[in-house]
Amino acid sequence: MQVHVRDNNVDQALKVLKKKMQREGVFREMKARRSYEKPSEKRVREKAEAIRRTRKAARKLAQREGIIASPKKKPRDARPGTRPAPSFANATH
Repeated sequence: MQVHVRDNNVDQALKVLKKKMQREGVFREMKARRSYEKPSEKRVREKAEAIRRTRKAARKLAQREGIIASPKKKPRDARPGTRPAPSFANATH
């Protein structure tokens, strides 16, 4: 896995690296290897993951076919951790 550091911006490169590792499932695997998982626990976990995947696929299919409503999309401006732009519409001078 490679990440290019541009303009000595290590913080941005770390952010990109963490995102790539998250997407690849590296953190999940590290957590799983931290301690021993009994075979019965592994079967239960894998079965739950399979059920979750099939439900998600069925939900996506139903949304595509219009059987259930799609979730409302958030506006791009409303990112978590940012304050909304000040509104001057109600200001009186």
